[in-house]
Amino acid sequence: MNHAFPCGTLPLDFVGTLRARRSAVPMEKLASPELLDAWFVESEMLDTAPGADEADLEVALELRESIYALIAARLTGEQFPAAAVDVVNRQAAGLAVQLQLGPDGSSRTGSASQGLASLAREAVEILGGDEEALLRECSRPECTQVYLDRSRGHRREWCAMRTCGNRVKAAAYRARQHVSKS
Repeated sequence: MNHAFPCGTLPLDFVGTLRARRSAVPMEKLASPELLDAWFVESEMLDTAPGADEADLEVALELRESIYALIAARLTGEQFPAAAVDVVNRQAAGLAVQLQLGPDGSSRTGSASQGLASLAREAVEILGGDEEALLRECSRPECTQVYLDRSRGHRREWCAMRTCGNRVKAAAYRARQHVSKS
């Protein structure tokens, strides 16, 4: 598997395809059309690779950064950047992934642009609905993953306990052990 899905919310996991966003050299997980295809299949948005090309990849990266810009604005209480709104709305107006029922269950098919349209629509639902109040960014300094905090007290700090939460807690434990030995 090339991609991680810690959030359980596809547009937010999609935003996370640029890892360590604040570092000097972020890690690009969508560096090729083939990796974009892999993301669609691994996320289970599409059953088969859509056959993305360079133009699809360029649109995908623009959409990803626009969604992130909107989330960042929401997290800081600023107004949405108009250019980002335009990109997301333009993509959301496209055809959605096709969901069909067959004898073996459901299937999801479509092109890269249909997958991006579905992502954009879900981002619009999050950012324009009640869930926008649940948006958070991971508290681990090296991580820039965003997620919806659906925890009971809305005090979740990390994108995923199994990754960032464990790393932060292990580092704090090691620091306490080092201090107690000094």
